[in-house]
Amino acid sequence: MFTGIITGIGTLLERDDAGETRFRIASGYDPDSVEIGASIAHDGCCLTVIDKGRLDDGRMWHDVQLSAETLGKTTLGGWQPGQRMNLERALKVGDELGGHYVSGHVDGLGEIVSITPAGESRIFRFAVPEELARFIAPKGSVALNGASLTVNVVDGCAFEVNIIPHTLSATTFGQAQAGDVVNVEIDMLARYVARLVAFEGC
Repeated sequence: MFTGIITGIGTLLERDDAGETRFRIASGYDPDSVEIGASIAHDGCCLTVIDKGRLDDGRMWHDVQLSAETLGKTTLGGWQPGQRMNLERALKVGDELGGHYVSGHVDGLGEIVSITPAGESRIFRFAVPEELARFIAPKGSVALNGASLTVNVVDGCAFEVNIIPHTLSATTFGQAQAGDVVNVEIDMLARYVARLVAFEGC
């Protein structure tokens, strides 16, 4: 379980597609604080740490394996060395819940339609498939590339969020451009409400 509050930015160092795809990621985490088997969200996709170590510059590296399902249904399938991503370590009991409950299971992909300056912030407009759009509501939460964001405006299959300077600097959204594809995880509360409304019995 995660909160959508990004705690680091990682960089893909190596990609090995021999057998099950394996990524090696560099980050600023302390390797002594990350256990083998730990869950880390990579642009919103929960992956398990299978190996770790320390780079010559003191940063941590960790390895993860990715299934064909993950590669095919998230942005991770197109990642190549040099790719930067938002990282979040799993929520611990007693941690502050600053965002919203995020599972780390990507529901689909969206696209940045436009980015408009608004003072020091930026208004991002996203487009998503119709099957995801029905779960997105004004003032509701959505996880985009793992970051918990509040929806300001909904317009059919498009919606807008206002990203403040802190979030721009603490995530990869500071370097995002129109046309970029993002991982989308809808609010799990919205998912369950929709299920309850639609349920007609067994």
